[in-house]
Amino acid sequence: MDLPPQVIELDGVTLRRFNGEADLPELFRVLEESLEHLRPWVHWVAEHSLARTTTFLASRAERWADGDAFSYAIVLDGGIVGACGLFRHDDTPANSYELGYWLHPAATGRGVATRAARALVEQAFRLPGIDYVEIVHDPANLASGAIPARLGFIEHLRRPAERLAPAETGEDQIWRLTRRQAKATLASGEAP
Repeated sequence: MDLPPQVIELDGVTLRRFNGEADLPELFRVLEESLEHLRPWVHWVAEHSLARTTTFLASRAERWADGDAFSYAIVLDGGIVGACGLFRHDDTPANSYELGYWLHPAATGRGVATRAARALVEQAFRLPGIDYVEIVHDPANLASGAIPARLGFIEHLRRPAERLAPAETGEDQIWRLTRRQAKATLASGEAP
C-alpha cells in the first residue's frame, strides 16, 4: 500500500506523524489549553481526558498502516500546535478521504491550518485510487469553512446532523475537491 510521508516540511510549519506515547504529554497539554477554543465546534472535547488522548495516540500506528487515518501533529516553532489528518469513517468510500484539522488558539490566524490542509490534499491525490477529498464542518463555524474555500473546494452538499457540540446548528456543510479540480487548480498556479 502506498502511504504518505511521515514528515511533511512546509513554509515554517512541519507536519509529522504522531509518535505514540512520546507525544502524549505535549499533545495533552495543547489540548488542555485549547478546550475553550474548540468546545463550541468539536464534540469530542466534552469527553476529553488523558485516557482518551492516550487511546487516540495508541491507535494511530494501526490506522496508518491500514490506510484508514493519516494523523499528523502540526508543529510550529518546535512545538505541537494542533493536529490534522486524512481519515475515513466506516461509511467513507474507498476512493476518498475526509480532511480534518484543529489548532491551539495561539496558532490561529496565521495560515497554519490552510498550509496543513493544502499539504494533505496534495498527499491524498498522490495516493492511488483517490478521486476526491472532503472537508465537513458546521456552517456556523466560519473559520473552518474559510479553509476549503481558499483551497478551491466546492460546496458539495448540506445535510442534517446531530448537534453534538454547543454552537453546532444541526447541519453539516460538506466541501469536496476532486482529483480533476485539484489538477486544474495546480496547473493554474493557484491553491492547493
